[in-house]
Amino acid sequence: MPDSTVDQLAVNTIRSLAMDAVEAAQSGHPGMPMGMADAAFVLWTKFLKHNPKNPNWFNRDRFVLSAGHGSMLLYSLLHLTGYQLSLKELKNFRQLHSLTPGHPEYGITPGVETTTGPLGQGFGTGVGMAMAEAHLAATFNSIKEGLVDHFVYAIVSDGDLMEGISHESASLAGHLKLGKLIYLYDSNKISIDGSTDLTFTENVEKRFEGYGWHVLNVDGHNHLQIEKAIVKAQQVSNRPSLIVCETKIGFGSPNKEGTAESHGAPLGEEEIRLTKKRLNLDPEKKFDIPEEIKSFYEQAIEKGQEAEKEWNGKVNEFRNEAPEKAALFDLYLARVLPDDLEEILPSFDPDPSGMATRKSSGVVLNAIAPHIPQIIGGSADLTGSNNTALDSVDIFQPSTRHGRYIHFGVREHAMAAALNGIALHGGLIPYGGTFLIFSDYCRPSVRIAALSKIPSIFVFTHDSIGLGEDGPTHQPVEHLSALRAIPNNLVLRPGDANETAWAWKVAVERTDGPSLLALTRQSLPTIERPDYAPASLVKKGAYILRDPDEGEPEVIVIATGSEVHLAVEASGILADKGIAVRVVSMPSWELFEQQPQSYRDEVLPPEIKTRISVEAGVTFGWERWIGGKGIAIGLDRFGESGPYKEVFKHVGITVERIVEEAEKIV
Repeated sequence: MPDSTVDQLAVNTIRSLAMDAVEAAQSGHPGMPMGMADAAFVLWTKFLKHNPKNPNWFNRDRFVLSAGHGSMLLYSLLHLTGYQLSLKELKNFRQLHSLTPGHPEYGITPGVETTTGPLGQGFGTGVGMAMAEAHLAATFNSIKEGLVDHFVYAIVSDGDLMEGISHESASLAGHLKLGKLIYLYDSNKISIDGSTDLTFTENVEKRFEGYGWHVLNVDGHNHLQIEKAIVKAQQVSNRPSLIVCETKIGFGSPNKEGTAESHGAPLGEEEIRLTKKRLNLDPEKKFDIPEEIKSFYEQAIEKGQEAEKEWNGKVNEFRNEAPEKAALFDLYLARVLPDDLEEILPSFDPDPSGMATRKSSGVVLNAIAPHIPQIIGGSADLTGSNNTALDSVDIFQPSTRHGRYIHFGVREHAMAAALNGIALHGGLIPYGGTFLIFSDYCRPSVRIAALSKIPSIFVFTHDSIGLGEDGPTHQPVEHLSALRAIPNNLVLRPGDANETAWAWKVAVERTDGPSLLALTRQSLPTIERPDYAPASLVKKGAYILRDPDEGEPEVIVIATGSEVHLAVEASGILADKGIAVRVVSMPSWELFEQQPQSYRDEVLPPEIKTRISVEAGVTFGWERWIGGKGIAIGLDRFGESGPYKEVFKHVGITVERIVEEAEKIV
């Protein structure tokens, strides 16, 4: 139980604010904040290292409310401890344009470390944050101890632990022995449908012990037990910790405590009065914060400023003792890229045989990685296929935290969330690879990255029916279209090795959202660039690759990725037939949309209605670029198993088909 009357009042103030905010909004989840108020109070007042006046202080502890539906718990703590989150914003909970949306959203509310709407995402993102802390600590603390030294805490729920991503992420964290990762599990045994006995009867403690976690069990309303458990968890440096907090949802409510009725709906005014009376609060006051409680919580400001001041002193000492290493540290934190990145990019000679863009991607990655030491990443057990390996670097493992290559295992869900966590932590540029077909398993995290403007890089290879023999289960058809449908998501499908190089430049330079590279398994010709437009125009999303030798184009053929060379070959045949063709390479719809209308009209003149698109995927969406009179060559069906050239021929994505359709349309 609380250590003092002040503690009890401080905890109950959290509960009161949560009840009042949900009631004012007439929607929300009061039960979880009421149940976890004790554990959160202990963590935030006795352990959490943070500076409310500088929420982005680099060496702060990270706190993730993975149970994002309980957002009023976090908002109450942020307000009480002195963040720029006014009481007015708490009163505007869940209202349009407020800083207190229904679920915590990164970039909107000061102090919110990550967006946690879908359950399990916060769990997986926190693992990535702990990976980033471990890597940066190993990289710099050997020179100056304490430069990177913080914990990653999270509150997770029954729902988080039911979601599949938590299994993958917990397994990865256990393997990596992430001792700075401490999760408090709100074990209230209630979900929206009722008791978790309906669906969730596994032994959670044994499950996490099996993953290699350090597991503790406490009364979630006993402050002393919670405090001792967190101390023990901090002392275990070679295992992540799960503290199982046995709690009562809706704690304090006479009629709804321990029931699903308090989970996702307002308690009602009469029940709130009864609850406040039971908690020794004034039942007639709303959003009440007693003066002594204000001053109690605001101690966090002074403590946080002192902690940051002490850290700044260490950084200054570091700059004096090891100026070169300190300059590198500053470079990491500021996400500085080389000024001569264009010169660092490899240039590929024209080659009719060429190489797969997944292979050229690997060449590019290894050319830029030595010059961008913040780059860290890996693959979900497809390193050789994705070509994501980094030469001459160590593997990120418990004994080699400084390693820059990560083996995520067959855990696409966990990998994608971890990339977001690494990026959100700061100081690193993360990438992760798998087949494009398995972007389905990454999609929730890709969407969160786009929503939250997280600059994660996803390397998706085997991007079409061009992978051939593995057949339709592995041949992505609808995936490019589906990924393009996500707002603020940047999809890059380069057409040859040089476009791949410039696509990587775009990806590492982007800071306001994720970048996705869709790369081929099969070899593609490397285009004769002296005779065609430069690949640097990838940055514009689409560009005129080839125009007729004479006169204005009669037809425009727009292609992406592996189909660009088909369009080029077809244009030569059509030229011999007296048909003037413009070939447009369109590696990124999104980048093209961002260009001025004048440039878009230059590439795709409105007066030229005779247009053909060519892409080995569903044709959905291409009407935007080809118009009502255009022809979309693609496949609105699933693929086939067989050698890729035969599959392309079978579904009608060929040079001959482009020529035939061009002759018809002209």
